[in-house]
Amino acid sequence: MPVPILKQGTYLIASVQSALTDADTERLQDDLMKQVSKYRAQGIIVDVTAIDVMDSFAARSLRTIAHMTQLRGAETVIVGLQPEVAFAMVQLGLTFEDMHTALDLEEGLAWLNRKVPTRHQRDGRDSGR
Repeated sequence: MPVPILKQGTYLIASVQSALTDADTERLQDDLMKQVSKYRAQGIIVDVTAIDVMDSFAARSLRTIAHMTQLRGAETVIVGLQPEVAFAMVQLGLTFEDMHTALDLEEGLAWLNRKVPTRHQRDGRDSGR
């Protein structure tokens, strides 16, 4: 089942609705990369709130998504890791230490808003005058 990806300004929000098969995970990677290019996205949120189990392939795939999109100029934040999922990941040695995570969508958006400069700031038009 494809993961819906919404465009919100310069951000993309991928909301994972259920556990992903390996094929679904690879499709999410492909879809996000295409949309990052198409919309010139500066930030991506992957919401995994609905996931109650995360295997090593899914964890590696999320890390790969974050690295690939960063190479394309977009910051990625994973939001909504359930406590049980986080506990199991730590027990299995699966970490997101080189990735950004946030408690929920609101915190993820706030992090992106702090991290990603607006187009005006990048273009030098926001000089505080």
